[in-house]
Amino acid sequence: MLRDQFLLDPQIVFLNHGSFGACPRPVFERYQAWQRHLELQPVKFLGRELDDYLYQARSELGKYVNAPPGELVFIPNATHGVNIIARSLQLNPGDEILTTDQEYGACDLAWEFISKKTGAIYHREPLPLPASSENQIVEQFWQTVSDKTKIIYISHITSPTAITLPIQQICQRAREAGILTVIDGAHAPGQLALDLSALNADFYVGNCHKWMLSPKGAGFLYARPAVQDRIEPLIVSWGYQSRSSTPRETRFVDYLQWSGTHDPAAALSVPAAIEFMQENHWEDVRRSCHSLLRDAMERISRITGLPSLYPFDSKLYQQMGTVPIPRVKDLNELKNRLYEEYKIEIPCMEWRNQHFLRLSVQGYNTSADIDRLVSALSELLPDMIVDDNAIRPISA
Repeated sequence: MLRDQFLLDPQIVFLNHGSFGACPRPVFERYQAWQRHLELQPVKFLGRELDDYLYQARSELGKYVNAPPGELVFIPNATHGVNIIARSLQLNPGDEILTTDQEYGACDLAWEFISKKTGAIYHREPLPLPASSENQIVEQFWQTVSDKTKIIYISHITSPTAITLPIQQICQRAREAGILTVIDGAHAPGQLALDLSALNADFYVGNCHKWMLSPKGAGFLYARPAVQDRIEPLIVSWGYQSRSSTPRETRFVDYLQWSGTHDPAAALSVPAAIEFMQENHWEDVRRSCHSLLRDAMERISRITGLPSLYPFDSKLYQQMGTVPIPRVKDLNELKNRLYEEYKIEIPCMEWRNQHFLRLSVQGYNTSADIDRLVSALSELLPDMIVDDNAIRPISA
């Protein structure tokens, strides 16, 4: 049973993998082994061996996401990568960064910060909800592209609504229009098959410590060769002057790979996470999780009478789904009661002035977990909803 392979508290129904992930025991053990290896001879490890270790790890990651190791560099997390890109790209007053209204808040703040410094415009375009098809999303989003649009920043899988956006179509149109694309793939690696070479994105940032199951602190930044010279180091360190000891590395990798002394064990454990998924037939696990999530969303929708954000039989969601619930008097109280009374860890969110649950279903979850959630909502919601709560469709 996969649940036994994870370090999670067995008393908790953990339906929040999307926030910080969870690392399997074998991968965590490999992580600790790397840490012990580092401490055995820190100077040798960091000064003479680390570049080769990181190259090997990036090569394994590259096979998993279909990108050469010279186009990938490890970073702590996707937000860190967005900051590197946002601070590197040259923007002028009036230039537009076009995005959606479904981006991760921390990254929104990074672009707002850059916009204030440069005079650029950060434009959030509402996406249609409920979403019916990829074409609907692409066409509505593209209507707002103008000759001022210099960058398109968009999530692969959105944080608030868990919608899988059709980024390949958007990136292709952007390439033809001469617009740079920056893709936030925080939730995508591990949740879907990722082929970076086919996506046509200029820049892509992803997390390995969420759905790819690595230890916390492992993410990556991808840049296709034609745009790598636009990237500047967020932290200037020894990599700023190309090191002759690493002739196979690009300047892009040198700039970002060494930012001072840090623990690289999480990044070096990424191959172990990939190995764990392969050994456990992760394509089958993902399909099973998707089916379990669909069942959960259908059952909750029957309880609330509220429509889904996307068709249940669509490819617009993977292992994570956001479910509308009636507006409750105190959303934080609902979250606390779910945890304290039913031992269920799940995000309860307000977005577009309505209330939602975001369910993450990972290989350690079972139908019993879904049963407990549905039972808890059936018991809690009737007494917690706002008396004049109106059931209405979600709209932009």
